[in-house]
Parts: sequence; C-alpha cells; structure tokens
Amino acid sequence: MRDIRELKIAVYGAGAMGTVLGALLVKGGLENVQLITRNQAHADGLNKNGATVVCVADDTEFNVPVTALTPAQMQGKYDVVFLMTKQRQNKDILQFLLSFLSDDSVVCTTQNGLPEPTVAEIVGENRTYGGVASFGATMYGGGRVALTSKTAAASMQIAGYATNAKTPLILEVLSYAAKATGNENFAQRAENLSGARWSKLAINAAFSGLSVVTGLSFGEIAKGRKSRKIALGILRECMDVAAAQGVVLEKMQGHDMQKMLGKRGFFATRLALFVLPIAMKKHKKLYSGMLKDLQNGKKCEIDFINGVVVENGREAGVFTPLNERVVRLVHDAENGLCEITPENLDFFE
Repeated sequence: MRDIRELKIAVYGAGAMGTVLGALLVKGGLENVQLITRNQAHADGLNKNGATVVCVADDTEFNVPVTALTPAQMQGKYDVVFLMTKQRQNKDILQFLLSFLSDDSVVCTTQNGLPEPTVAEIVGENRTYGGVASFGATMYGGGRVALTSKTAAASMQIAGYATNAKTPLILEVLSYAAKATGNENFAQRAENLSGARWSKLAINAAFSGLSVVTGLSFGEIAKGRKSRKIALGILRECMDVAAAQGVVLEKMQGHDMQKMLGKRGFFATRLALFVLPIAMKKHKKLYSGMLKDLQNGKKCEIDFINGVVVENGREAGVFTPLNERVVRLVHDAENGLCEITPENLDFFE
C-alpha cells in the first residue's frame, strides 16, 4: 500500500474554500498538494507569499508555503482531485480533467447542490466521490483567505457515488487537515450522502439564496423578523422535496434540522423561528459566495442551488414558490433588472 504522503493531490478550484483546504492539508503534513486556480494573480500570490488563512471566528491565522498552478500548468496523473469550482462550467472542467486521471484516480466533488450525477457521467461512477463541506471562506487576495466558520465546527463528510472503495483513502488524506485544525471530527464518512447533500442544500438555498438577493449576512438573515420567516419557508420547501424523493436528512453539525425546523403548526413554527438564529450562530458572519460573483459582474450558480430544488420539486410534484422567487430575483439582478437590497424581501409577501 502506498504511503499517503506519496499521493499526488490536486485542489481544483483553489478559490477561498479550496485555498483553505489546500493550506490545511499542507499544514497537516502533506507536501504533494497542488492548488489549481485560473486566477493568475492568486496563484502568483500563493507561490510568492504562501497561503495565509485568517481564522476569523477564532481570532488566529497561519501561513504555509504551497504550490499553486493554473490549469495550463498541470502535468501527469493525479491520485485524488478535490473539485471545488462552481458548477456552471462542470462539463468543460471535467472533460479537461480526464487526461489527468488514471483508472485508480478519484474525483471528490465538494461543490454545492447535487453535483455527483454530472461528475459521474463524465469521469465514471466508480471514480466519483462526494464531499459535503461544512465551513465558509472568503477571498482576501494576495494568497490570503479567511476561514469564516469556527475551526471546531468545520467538517467534511465523504462517501462514494457508486462505491466506497476509495472512501478510506480520501478520509486518510483529509486526516491531515484534521490534524492541522486540531478537530478530530473534521473528516467523517457520510453514511447517507443524499441526506447530507440535501441538508446542506437546504441551508444554502435559504441563507446563501437570501444573502445574494438581499446583500445580508447569514446572521442578519437569521436575526431579521421578515428574513427569518422567509428562510424557514425556503428550508421547509427543501425538506418537502427531499421527503418526496425518499431522502432522510442528515444532521448538520449535530443539529437535527427536520426535528428542529420541519414540524408544522403555530407553536412548532414559533419555536423554529426562535431556534434558527441559534442554529446559525457559528456561521453568522458568512455571506453568499454568489453575492461576490454578482458584485464582480459574473453569473452565479443559483440554478444549481435554489434552481435544483425547484427542478426536483417539479419532478416530485412539490410546490416551491419561495425557491422560485429567489431564482427569478437573482437572474433579474444578474441582468441588471433589480438591485441587491434588503427591500427585495418584500417580493416574498
């Protein structure tokens, strides 16, 4: 069996979250890790200054030397590829990656939404693994990124799309990130990948979706009376679609979302609205990555977040008006037809 430190590892899509993961792997003791980014300035900053991760919630930071490449500089075969790009260009990216994969390589997609079917369609079911990442990050520039979630709360759940043959290998790789964080629960095996995916999708649809519509942080959304009510409604639409598809939601960082937020009725809803800000406390400083895309004049991946809820809802016969409204508002913002403002909450009434 090969020494795990001999594996050639790529973090493809070394934006904020990818840089955090790559830096943690290196800090934990893995040296053969390459951070792949199309952002030449970011690659130059990483190679010159190393990766600096500012742990905002813990008031600490660390710096490690890393190897950063652009896709054009990639060579040879990779044993493990962590796919951390946005989903909008998945097909082109995966076709590009094929020449860098051997029969024994694995692609672990940590993307938001439900990305595994598209990945498996191109690289093959047996090489496809899913990773549900539960932490947030923000790009500062010059090789500096922020980890915006508490280090103790950060985690990744891993499972195979068709087989778990390489799940222990991926978990062993991620154990080096766990060592770097001091968080022994950082790398976990997902016994229910679909449930973990839908749990995170529900959170993203509610909080990332509303963040890009309003410009508010997750904490501000959870605190605001109107926004909190809308977020709960979006969460419940996601739960209903998942249930209609036979998916049992997984706990998110110890929270049973279905039990805390899914029960209906006047008193259950009042309790859910009270609990929501507490449940989101560790992530209150987060803003949607899609918000930054729009602010930079780029299209975002709303169709792969709230949009995939709407699509699956139609297939399952579940009405999802709040998610549909988020998708329409974001597309309007992309096309310059509306501004990003908290006043957009009025469109949900």
